[in-house]
Amino acid sequence: MWDTRRVNPLQNSFASARLSFVKFVMLPAALLMAGAGLSAADEAARVRALRVPGALLVLKAELAADGAIHVLADSKSGPQHVVTRDVGATFSKPISVVDDAARRPGLEFGVWDAAIGKDGRVHVVLGNNAWKLKLPKEEWGCFYTSLAPGAKAFTPVRNINHKPSEGFSIAAGTAGAVCVNYLSGKLYSMLSRDGGATFSSAVEPDPAWSPCRCCTTSTAFGSDGMQALLYREETNNERDMWLALWDPAGAGKVTCTRISATPWKVAACPMTYFSVTPRADGYVAAWPTMGKVYFARLGKNGAVLPPGEILTPGTNGMRTGVLALSAPDGAALIAWKNNDTLGWQLYSADGVPQGVPGSTPSPGSGAAGVVLANGKFLLFP
Repeated sequence: MWDTRRVNPLQNSFASARLSFVKFVMLPAALLMAGAGLSAADEAARVRALRVPGALLVLKAELAADGAIHVLADSKSGPQHVVTRDVGATFSKPISVVDDAARRPGLEFGVWDAAIGKDGRVHVVLGNNAWKLKLPKEEWGCFYTSLAPGAKAFTPVRNINHKPSEGFSIAAGTAGAVCVNYLSGKLYSMLSRDGGATFSSAVEPDPAWSPCRCCTTSTAFGSDGMQALLYREETNNERDMWLALWDPAGAGKVTCTRISATPWKVAACPMTYFSVTPRADGYVAAWPTMGKVYFARLGKNGAVLPPGEILTPGTNGMRTGVLALSAPDGAALIAWKNNDTLGWQLYSADGVPQGVPGSTPSPGSGAAGVVLANGKFLLFP
């Protein structure tokens, strides 16, 4: 079960969780932003923040094709998974992401990323603290598990790269392809064509890339089946954000486009997290530069679309979550985590802020949320 010792008891009831919609999201209509298209009340109707009862640290949320929302969170007993099929009115009983056989004294696993693939299977990549326990270096790797539809337990956790690594991200396609990316001095990718049953050997999409080694990667399959990979370069200490695109079927070459416009020259890895997610005609990405959060809409070819890079009111901390979501009408929600607070700003399809920024207390570093089929956004603080 979820460990509730650090959670307000009121949050352990679904009724209070629903009340938190109003407490954390409703804003006075008088706070209408000048020039924005939505009043605060309108924004509150489109953006909701919902606490998962008993969850300590929500790390990731994914929407399945059947409308189920899968939530991964950390607890005192390790990573847990719950699902809601009624937009947060009720949640399933939590189940452990890590099987008993993988558990060892002092060994702790943490979720890096998750994706929903073919037939609604949940794919998860994890890291652990084997380095801290001075275990063999092959145990410092990227670990993978999955949950089949209707299953009562995740598959046994397995090490898929057997090398010191971090910055894990995962994407899953509807045809069964699953791609895992990680950093280990350079940037590597591993592809599964059978829904995660097996993975190819690790390859460098482009050996010329020089990624920030202590940042992360973010990946997604586009509507055209291309894989998008967002990462931060360190060449010449110019910490720009780049979006790489390639066909996982092996057709065509890898392309890579710089998407950040604000320069950031720093002689050390800034240890930042960022996000890329698909939309109908491309992608939306969000990232931090010098402590400020930016976002941009990208075409299917990775090019930045007008009006270009947009500065949000968000700020980030070291290795804190940044989330970008896009609705069917082109509206975008950008969320960020800093100082145990989840903040967000809604934007119109042409990049105009809608309403005023929202925020709510939220422990940990993760930023999680989904966009629903009706175009509304649901965040999990």
